[in-house]
Amino acid sequence: MATTIRCDIVSAEEEIFRGTVSMVVATGELGELGIAPRHAPLITRLKPGQVRVILENGEEQFFYVSGGILEVQPQVVTVLADTAVRAKDLDEKAALAAKQEAERALAGRGEAQEIAEAQAKLAEAVAQLQALERLRRNLKH
Repeated sequence: MATTIRCDIVSAEEEIFRGTVSMVVATGELGELGIAPRHAPLITRLKPGQVRVILENGEEQFFYVSGGILEVQPQVVTVLADTAVRAKDLDEKAALAAKQEAERALAGRGEAQEIAEAQAKLAEAVAQLQALERLRRNLKH
């Protein structure tokens, strides 16, 4: 029985990760997904947030994606995202600034399109900050 599966995490600019893993955990539209070897084929949209990869040796690596697509095939799990960043490379100050700017825009209550854009920016900034917080918690353990 297979105990590992290949995982590729790709952004619009570059391949962020490629390796053999024992599990991939990501947040789909309907909730958190845990993908292990021999998982049924699947394709789903991802919400902005963290993707956690558990390597063969048990080590965990964390990534932030701005949303995208998760595809599970028999031999490979692929994460395709507009933006994908290793969680340790996220800029906390920039994420906090983006969150505050989006909150100000929402408080101003402009046009419907501006509100939708501000809500999307706020969701993305909050997801980045949550990914950083999870990374910190896991580093303490």
